[in-house]
Amino acid sequence: MGAEPIISLRDVTKVYRQGSVDVHALRGLTMDVEAGEFTAICGPSGSGKTTMLNLIGALDAMTSGSIVLEGRELASLNKKELSELRRDRIGFVFQAYNLMPVLTAYENAEMVLWVQGVDGPSRRERVMGLLEQVGLKGMENRRPSELSGGQQQRVAIARAIASNPVVVLADEPTANVDSETAETLLELMEELNREQGVTFVFSTHDPQVMERARRVVRLVDGRVASDERR
Repeated sequence: MGAEPIISLRDVTKVYRQGSVDVHALRGLTMDVEAGEFTAICGPSGSGKTTMLNLIGALDAMTSGSIVLEGRELASLNKKELSELRRDRIGFVFQAYNLMPVLTAYENAEMVLWVQGVDGPSRRERVMGLLEQVGLKGMENRRPSELSGGQQQRVAIARAIASNPVVVLADEPTANVDSETAETLLELMEELNREQGVTFVFSTHDPQVMERARRVVRLVDGRVASDERR
């Protein structure tokens, strides 16, 4: 664990306007995430789990408070800087995989490196190694429609870690797969965390994720209700 947290949230609020009603998704949330964590954010529907990940990942803007990622205050960054931060420092794994259907597994995993301007040979070496690591050797030319849900999520994990991000944000990553596939995916992410130090923060309802997490943060009504480290 690093001495300084890689992510700090201080008194973070998020209010959505729905018609004439203000919906408070987060209410003064404060917490830190340190390098190397394998953390589950859990809680009932509407507790603020996905909102919290979206704010950390600069996919949405907070209403008030402070979020600092690797010493950079997100509210102080412009659109270009936020886009580069998402591209270079944050990996995303989504419930619905979010793969490009017209691209192969290789091309989906390669996308971030291509946008970063990494040269072709270096991209190929990195991506082929990642696909082998996530158990997809020989499947690099398959499109998402030719892959199972679990295989698609493996591509998404390869894509998420391709640029060596400071943190991978995984929003309900096991929700669309069966329990056996979920177990395999979690073992893969645990291995990446343990052997390569990849930091994972999950939002989840899945007891399997909570059981394997080394830290479980429970949100209720947009606030931290409990924070248990194991």
